[in-house]
Amino acid sequence: MAEPGEQLPEEVLALIFRHLPLRDRAAAARVCRAWAAAATCSVVWRDTTISFDCEREGTLLPYLSACLDHIHNLQLEFEPSREPSRRAATELLTALAGRTPGLRSLRLECRGEKPLFDAGRDILDAVHAICWAASALHHLDLRRLPFTLDDALVLQAARGCPELRSLFLDNCTLVGSVRPDSVLELLEACPRLRALGLHLASLSDAVLQVLAAPGRAPFALLALRCACPEDARAPPLPEEAWAAVRRRHPGLAVELELEPALPAESVRRVLQPAVPVAALRLSLSGDTVGPVCFAARHYGATLRALEVRAAASAELDAALELLAGRCAGLREVHCFCVVRPSVLHAFRAHCSRLRSYTLKLTREPHPWLPTPVA
Repeated sequence: MAEPGEQLPEEVLALIFRHLPLRDRAAAARVCRAWAAAATCSVVWRDTTISFDCEREGTLLPYLSACLDHIHNLQLEFEPSREPSRRAATELLTALAGRTPGLRSLRLECRGEKPLFDAGRDILDAVHAICWAASALHHLDLRRLPFTLDDALVLQAARGCPELRSLFLDNCTLVGSVRPDSVLELLEACPRLRALGLHLASLSDAVLQVLAAPGRAPFALLALRCACPEDARAPPLPEEAWAAVRRRHPGLAVELELEPALPAESVRRVLQPAVPVAALRLSLSGDTVGPVCFAARHYGATLRALEVRAAASAELDAALELLAGRCAGLREVHCFCVVRPSVLHAFRAHCSRLRSYTLKLTREPHPWLPTPVA
């Protein structure tokens, strides 16, 4: 009887195996030598998502260890509150730190809730090790880590990953611990960086001046999260500094996420006409109508996505209708409260590029799913 692998070329088997879950890949590798060769080749592992979401995480690590050298782009998912999942993620990151010749992109995503008073030292130490070893790393996304990210991590990335193109630190945390000075060092050490996610407190006039410098490589995305007390106390950024950055990088898109911790006076400091806001997410404990009206007046040429979490009101409906009439380039609008029919009609009538929306006319059970536009 011919071995199963002899029926198809290795290239075809590899294209099949790359779509299999990890456990099925591991099972395929045990069928015969030909399948083992196909299941562990670089084509299968170049772009990999690993999710440690079951009880037997440890059984995968011996199989994965033979394939780590082939992983270029990794998305790693785990549950910090479950010890087996967390331990497996930490062990995998530590193993990657010792064998990272080809790693170009790393995205970490936590599922579920993190334990109380959990600083995440084990996971963060492993990320430090990756940043120290992966000198060719281009993309690092830590937005889904619920742990406090600090200066030491940013400086390690600056010194160990000079080829970085994107770094996202705008995660859900109650404390902002990355100082603007560390961001300055990062920008100096990583001249090709073109996308950056930060808490507002990590940004400064000096950072904007570096971004506006004549020799700076084109900068495409600046994501700012305003969610912790440090963000609320951050000093205002000069409008002329934003204007200089916009002149230097006419294609720059700024994403703003404003959370309940931000008082009204801080919201007024953050929203400035010169900021090229492409995405605005409002989840404020106070006034939401004012920021929506401000966006309608000043971001008509740049706004592409709007998300609003607020209580329903006639004033909010009127503000949304105003925005629909002035922001014709919108691709997405998601409002997580009931709106009147005229709001939906306004967006459908004025925003010809709209791709999806969440605009409910009656109360529905959650989760509210977006409606795609044909």
